[in-house]
Amino acid sequence: MNYDILIPITLFFSIAYSIKAIADARVRRQMVAVGGSEDLVRSVLQGDDLRRRHSSLHWGIVLVALAIGFGLIQLFGWQDLNPGMVAVLVGATGLGNLVFYGMARKLA
Repeated sequence: MNYDILIPITLFFSIAYSIKAIADARVRRQMVAVGGSEDLVRSVLQGDDLRRRHSSLHWGIVLVALAIGFGLIQLFGWQDLNPGMVAVLVGATGLGNLVFYGMARKLA
């Protein structure tokens, strides 16, 4: 594996996530400091929690669908990149997103 590429990419995502976490914490702190109502703060925090759970559900479903797609590629014995292989992976990703959409509508 070529770690010369992996390390800068990982560093970039780590820095970006850290900036996002700091910005979110600062917004929450300012909302409390300004004197936002307790109900407003509670609803924002509950909305964040729900969004995080939905995000985990979304990526879990999409990754399982992609794993099934890769399993199908292995089952068919495809070794070279061809349109059928790309179609299976794109279709699995789309199917995972559609399944998430259906589940999110039921949960809401």
